[in-house]
Amino acid sequence: MAEPGFWDSREAAMKVIDENNGIQAWLEPIGEIQGRLDNIRVALELLESDPDQDLLAESASTMSSIDMRMDRLEFIQMLSGRHDRNDAILTIRSGAGGQDSQDWAEMLMKMYIHWAEKQEYDVEVLSVSEGGVEGGIREAVMEIKGPWAYGYLRAEGGIHRLVRKSPFDQNHRRHTSFASVFPLPDIEDDIEVELNDDDIRVDTFRASGAGGQHVNKTSSAVRMTHIPTGISVTCQNQRSQHRNREVARRILKARLFELEEEKRREEKARLEKTKKDVSWGNQIRSYVMHPYQMVKDHRTGMETSNIDGILSGGIQEFIEEYLRKSSQ
Repeated sequence: MAEPGFWDSREAAMKVIDENNGIQAWLEPIGEIQGRLDNIRVALELLESDPDQDLLAESASTMSSIDMRMDRLEFIQMLSGRHDRNDAILTIRSGAGGQDSQDWAEMLMKMYIHWAEKQEYDVEVLSVSEGGVEGGIREAVMEIKGPWAYGYLRAEGGIHRLVRKSPFDQNHRRHTSFASVFPLPDIEDDIEVELNDDDIRVDTFRASGAGGQHVNKTSSAVRMTHIPTGISVTCQNQRSQHRNREVARRILKARLFELEEEKRREEKARLEKTKKDVSWGNQIRSYVMHPYQMVKDHRTGMETSNIDGILSGGIQEFIEEYLRKSSQ
């Protein structure tokens, strides 16, 4: 980083900085623990010659803090997948349940935005397909940037079920809604799959929804389709067609990479989740608001009655519990 010309290519420089940050994310806490252990050794030597209850209590407290820090590092080590440290591209789609499902998909989008903010991650909504006249969304694609963003969010892939009194039902009957969450690693130019321009069809159209005069009056939105696989992605939230093309291409590359990974592993578990009906029997987590309040993860058995806290982004404990269970 100190070499002349380091900033000649900003893109290359930022990759080096990201790599350095990843190394420092390990070195700094390990160095901190090492320093605390050195202090404990000195304290033990002093205690042997001059017992001191205050120093003993302080040393015990320091050891407890070290244990907690070590536990945290051991957990982070679980996020050792090939792309766990990468940023994430998160897709949320409404499923069975009509207007309620579209509203539920929007609630989930807000939940993940709040979670990302709690993690001090950056969030950018890349594309939103608006729902019906009463609001909600059919699909949203977000980019979440931060250390281990994908490593955490891969725990959220699957179908999420909501049970509540429907605000769209005049009789306020109880409705069940479904939405799917599909995380992908943002692998940018490191992707190991060839993307031939001849295999891509690009359609442009006017963006829908809010966004100001420029977004709505020009054909800035982009739909990019990979003809051999039929995979299609849409981006309409950027200010220019050029930028929408760049973002759509990145998302398309990530989805094609996922297909290539499946072929190499001979496992189709990741995409099978998206192929399931977004309906009964396939949910990974249930959020019940009526007749009682409960959020339950069906994979780990973990549950809580604090549904408001969960919908405000307090899902980290659910994520960590799943990652612990899945690593055993």
